Amino acid sequence: MHVWEFILLFGTVFLGGSLGFLFPKEKKGLLQIVLSFSGAYILGIAVLHLMPWVFGSGDSHAGLWVLLGFFVQLLLEQLSAGVEHGHIHAPHNLSSGFVFSVMFGLCIHAFVEGIPLSYYGEMHEVNHGGHTHSQNHLLYGIILHHIPAAFALVFLMIISKLQRHWIWVCLFLFAVMSPLGAWLAGLFTVPEAVQVKVIAFVIGSLLHISTVILFEMDSSSHHYISWRKLLAISAGLGIAILTIL
Repeated sequence: MHVWEFILLFGTVFLGGSLGFLFPKEKKGLLQIVLSFSGAYILGIAVLHLMPWVFGSGDSHAGLWVLLGFFVQLLLEQLSAGVEHGHIHAPHNLSSGFVFSVMFGLCIHAFVEGIPLSYYGEMHEVNHGGHTHSQNHLLYGIILHHIPAAFALVFLMIISKLQRHWIWVCLFLFAVMSPLGAWLAGLFTVPEAVQVKVIAFVIGSLLHISTVILFEMDSSSHHYISWRKLLAISAGLGIAILTIL
């Protein structure tokens, strides 16, 4: 990864979380629209780019790693309270255990997602005949996913009455996890067989998050999706499709 990519990955997430201090709870509807867009985009990237490479690699156990990533993300969300997909459920009585649980689940998730970024660009170039015009789509997908997650994290901590300086610390830790995962992975030569397994694992995580986002209906009506959310989903999928053209 280039330096600007690390800066973009950290800075946009930190900025997204900072907006949590500015917008009132009434703006939560906007968060759901952004989440719908990002969920559709990362679903499209996973299906159109990541899955064809993983399942075309010849690894007979790739599907198991996808399932493992899906299941591990399910477990992590028991710790993070679903912040990854915009859930904001504050406990009645804030405890240090709740804050640690949320941060542990969220940071492990972000760290693992950052690992394949260290070699994804090179892998994409090799497997697409040297065409690099869209090799950053995984980076953009993670950013689009983490910005609303950072916003939800900050808002959750605010309504949980956590002191502001600790909220900034939590936001910083979340923002730095994916760049840290990418940087540490870049220190080593990762065999292609391991790359396949890591990306398959990340696919499972992304599939879980994106499907949870997309399958959640509007809270105002059962089995109903508003036209705003439908447009956001269509836009996210449309942009993902454009990356293969």
